[in-house]
Amino acid sequence: MKQNIKLIQRYTPWLLLLLGVDAFAALLLWIADMQAFYSMITVILLTTILLFASVCSVLVHREQKREQAFFAFLCDPVEHQEEMLLKSLSPAQREPIRLLAKMLRDQQNAYDSLKMQINDYEEYVESWAHETKTPLSLLTLLLDNRRDELPETIGSKLDYIRNRMQESIVQMLFYARLKGTRKDYLFEPVHILPCIEEVLEDYKPLLEEKHFQIQFCISDDTVYTDQRGLGFLLRQIISNSIKYCGNEPELNFTSFERDGRYIFAIRDNGTGVRSCDLPYLFEKGFTGDSGKKRKKATGMGLYLAKEMAKELNISLHVTSEWNKGFEIEISFPVIDSISDSNQAPSS
Repeated sequence: MKQNIKLIQRYTPWLLLLLGVDAFAALLLWIADMQAFYSMITVILLTTILLFASVCSVLVHREQKREQAFFAFLCDPVEHQEEMLLKSLSPAQREPIRLLAKMLRDQQNAYDSLKMQINDYEEYVESWAHETKTPLSLLTLLLDNRRDELPETIGSKLDYIRNRMQESIVQMLFYARLKGTRKDYLFEPVHILPCIEEVLEDYKPLLEEKHFQIQFCISDDTVYTDQRGLGFLLRQIISNSIKYCGNEPELNFTSFERDGRYIFAIRDNGTGVRSCDLPYLFEKGFTGDSGKKRKKATGMGLYLAKEMAKELNISLHVTSEWNKGFEIEISFPVIDSISDSNQAPSS
């Protein structure tokens, strides 16, 4: 009803003019023959009401039909929808609609072309990354089977190269996954301890080379998340701890509950970051001014960790002091029972 009133208001001047003409005709009849006017007043009023209602009905129907055609045209600006809309418009209104239709179709074609290019790029990146895993696997196999035949320094350098290549490939794959249109997350109960042990195994050569002391103060708790995404997030954090470690490096893993959430904390005793850098730590490409090592960094690791955390409904909180270590808390919703594992976590 309100919508119909708004449509009628567009034609208020013309409807008032119609009523004015009707009233003027009645006035002329009253002046010409007062007796005839009084005898026909009922017919005049009924005719006026009927005429006004008919005009309003026609206008409302016409405007509704025009709006339907316009919205259908906006949703799908093909030539058929354009012609349907043009039929409901006056000749003066048709030319702007033709220009709008051409512009919308050009933009739609450009969008379709860009979408196709993005899909092709995503497929190429994923294909390239998977193809690169083959020589990387051969390098891993060579290091595992022929390590005794290699000098220790060369073996260490090859381990470093292998880990950096593997890390870059994984980052590329997950970046494409985060920014892509296809999402394939599998949320399920995940045991934290095996997940962190698997990540540590991947970095075992570097951790041993730098003589890391690793301490666990966690139970085999279960969280509801995507295992691959969580593993990627942990890799970014541990990789940072290795890059910016100090003398006698340590990694400490602890877990506890706070405010109804499960907290998994990772702390190192490395260089840390300056307090002025903390608010920007998760921004894309940000490396800060915390030493020479960070100037050589890409600033993508923690950015991708934060983006993945958003996708998995995980909260990240960082505390750090310059030259006194770095700690990041990963916060999950608590699973109270097995039945909860069939429901997605809420923030």
